[in-house]
Amino acid sequence: MKFYRIYIELTNICGLRCSFCPTKNLPNTTMDLEFFESVVQQAKAFTNEIACHVFGDPLSLSNLHDYLDIIDKYNMKALLTTSGYFMKKQRYETLFHPAVKQINISLNAFNKNDTSITFEQYMKPILELCHEKVKQEKELFINLRMWNLDEMMSEKDFNNELFDVLEKTFNVKLDLKSLNPKEQKNIRLENKVLLHFDNYFEWPSLSNQNYGHGSCQGLSSHVAVLASGQVVPCCLDSEGVMTLGDLHHKTLHDVLYDTRAIEIKEGFKVGKCSEELCLKCSYKDRFNKSC
Repeated sequence: MKFYRIYIELTNICGLRCSFCPTKNLPNTTMDLEFFESVVQQAKAFTNEIACHVFGDPLSLSNLHDYLDIIDKYNMKALLTTSGYFMKKQRYETLFHPAVKQINISLNAFNKNDTSITFEQYMKPILELCHEKVKQEKELFINLRMWNLDEMMSEKDFNNELFDVLEKTFNVKLDLKSLNPKEQKNIRLENKVLLHFDNYFEWPSLSNQNYGHGSCQGLSSHVAVLASGQVVPCCLDSEGVMTLGDLHHKTLHDVLYDTRAIEIKEGFKVGKCSEELCLKCSYKDRFNKSC
């Protein structure tokens, strides 16, 4: 069993309350370094990439560099996903760590939070990071995520303001009306600096409507470990609704080859969901061409 990547949530603390994210009900938890290393060591048999988040923001950690050192120790690559609000908290030495393959910055976080900083103040360290990456000729990717498109163009004003800043900063021409995630999902701004756009998505929840059966990439392309040590089949199960096991008590190998995990994976192969949360997840429609 091999995965494209394994999500290991360093912390479930985000520091923000974006309206497009679910309310966190689990207690604040940060995975300690010793336990993190044990998880990475086990993950090595299944993947070469660690995505350092599920719900929380890894850049909120003052010792992020130590976690990256561990990933590097096992010759693996790291992906960092952040709202961008904690960018100033991290040194370039950490963000450009040899283990880091990609940094994803969710720009719509600014638009969906009430904060005292201006858009210019929010964007400044993000754009400086992009410039510094190019200046130092670092090979990692930076994805500026704009995952807020919908048929009503509800974020038109924010996106236009963002495009104005990006056009001036990177000397590119951007046209909001021409964006079509079904045909193209990114635009090159600089060398390995991309504007990545997509539609809004609904987080899975047991309170959602029943969307029926379908296929998903959970337990196929990826699996996730929450900061608590719980293994879940999907990177969107931030509350551990479908907990397959706890790595404080079981090995990752045993969890992945247990009956429940196998039933979920085999069900997806024939378009069947064995879990209630999967039935109430609309994100899987992205993998089902007939939908």
